[in-house]
Amino acid sequence: MLTCFLLAVNHGFASKMKIVEEPNTFGLNNPFLAQGSRLQPKVIPSPVSGPAHLQRLAGKCFSFIESTYKYEFCPFHNITQHEQSYRWNAYSGILGIWQEWEIVNNTFTGMWMRDGDTCGTRNRETKVILVCSTSSKLAQVSEPSTCVYSLTFETPLVCHPHSLLVYPTLSEKLQREWDEAEQAHYEDLVTEQGYNNLLRDIFEDAGLLKSQKVRIKAAEVAVDSETHNSLQKCTEDFQKQREEIERLRTLLTQHNIPFDSKHSKLILTVSVTVTDQQPRGDNGLIEHLPEQVTV
Repeated sequence: MLTCFLLAVNHGFASKMKIVEEPNTFGLNNPFLAQGSRLQPKVIPSPVSGPAHLQRLAGKCFSFIESTYKYEFCPFHNITQHEQSYRWNAYSGILGIWQEWEIVNNTFTGMWMRDGDTCGTRNRETKVILVCSTSSKLAQVSEPSTCVYSLTFETPLVCHPHSLLVYPTLSEKLQREWDEAEQAHYEDLVTEQGYNNLLRDIFEDAGLLKSQKVRIKAAEVAVDSETHNSLQKCTEDFQKQREEIERLRTLLTQHNIPFDSKHSKLILTVSVTVTDQQPRGDNGLIEHLPEQVTV
């Protein structure tokens, strides 16, 4: 009787237990999860760009399992990593979001996925290397340096010798600009650095590289902000000095300490120099006359 009772009790508990049948594979591209459970990207992907025959990969995803991790590469979208584990806190994260191409010697040499999940003091990023093969698939994932990953993607779309050339993907206008830059470089009218800068401008206009103009503008705003802050601080310090002088005058008066305001003067001089941008590009100096406070 006791044995039967124990079996019945054990059977009752067993029927209430939840059995995990599959490892955790949720991620950014899993449509079956509530929105709050999905991975949250820091930025939106850049527009699709590059060779037209590679743009057919947009909207597709390719998976690769290595050890206990599943990697998912969605061209022109993102790369995610999912730990295949029964642990309740199995890791899932974004290794990078599509940003720009890497271009060397008129050739697309890689796709950069940046602004992934935080990794220490930086964000995770991944370089995708395209390699010729008979089918499209992920072949290898490595981490050559901390938080920076390297992913090899095999595809027959890059098997043609000219499949990764940059020049044919440009508009006629940008091709002419490249021709002019090439001629100027050949005639030594521009330096090597100047030539590379011209090419970068062309690639940015084509949408192949992330524009640096926004970053430069942001840096200029930061400088202006620092100048404003320094002037504001100077004004605040000046006001504090005036208040201190007034406090000292009141203190002398309260203690009936005589002072000659005509011959014993406490003079506070403040000189502020502001740099303003002139129309022709030269820096003009606006000098404020010293302001004197007399006690």
